[in-house]
Amino acid sequence: MKVKEIPVSLFHQIRLSSKSKGSLKRNKKRVPVIVSLASIPSRLDVVHLTIRSILDQDVLPEKIFLWLHEDLRTKIPKKLSSLIGDIFEIKYTKYSSSHRKLVEPLKLFPKKIIITCDDDMMYPKDWLPKLHESHLKNPNCVVANQTRCISYSESGDLLSYNQWLSKSKSCKNPWATLPIGAGGTLYPPGVMNEQVFDQQLFLRLAPKADDLWFKAMTLLTETLSKQAKSSKKEPIPILGSQKTSLKKTNIKEDKNRTQWLALTDYFQLKLQKY
Repeated sequence: MKVKEIPVSLFHQIRLSSKSKGSLKRNKKRVPVIVSLASIPSRLDVVHLTIRSILDQDVLPEKIFLWLHEDLRTKIPKKLSSLIGDIFEIKYTKYSSSHRKLVEPLKLFPKKIIITCDDDMMYPKDWLPKLHESHLKNPNCVVANQTRCISYSESGDLLSYNQWLSKSKSCKNPWATLPIGAGGTLYPPGVMNEQVFDQQLFLRLAPKADDLWFKAMTLLTETLSKQAKSSKKEPIPILGSQKTSLKKTNIKEDKNRTQWLALTDYFQLKLQKY
């Protein structure tokens, strides 16, 4: 977290924590989407802030699912369990990789629109409606608030992840648009290849990069990903939540590049052919 973000983060943590569950969701329209996220033990005390920020949206989803490892059943803090109700629900899995935030709801709700997000962010009030509006304009595409362009050199070699352009409105090759989960990504039904559920395979090819795994699965069904017309306000990191982060490891050691190479080699994906 940047130093300038600390006061903003503290302000919103206090603002969200002071609201009752009833006031968060009172008299709001619901849109036909499911919001799904996963969390880890080190964030169990703060993930309620992410849930609160979703309940604080201008519109509400049908359901919010938080996926936790089954070992955490008896360790749920009251500030999180108190939010459980007709919208928010906690579910448990036998594995702990980040892929479960989409893999698991896809099993339960194959015909539903699913939005994934991260457990270390507080989302602005127009985050959900803006993402849903982008979906209505692109109903057959994956839409995301944050994207990068998977980039290759002129000779066809995959560039380092740091060189994958970000915050661009569109990639020169539209098939190279990579949704970044932290900002929120919307998946319409039917866009995933059936291999998306192959736990052994995704833990072998992309164990630390669920975004890349899901991108490969949508390429196999020839589904485009698009940059959404997102909120002018960025998601706000939760203070102290990012000490453990896949992002730091993947970028520092360029593991995103390594995992994308593994995926493209296994599935014989060539972005140039699309």
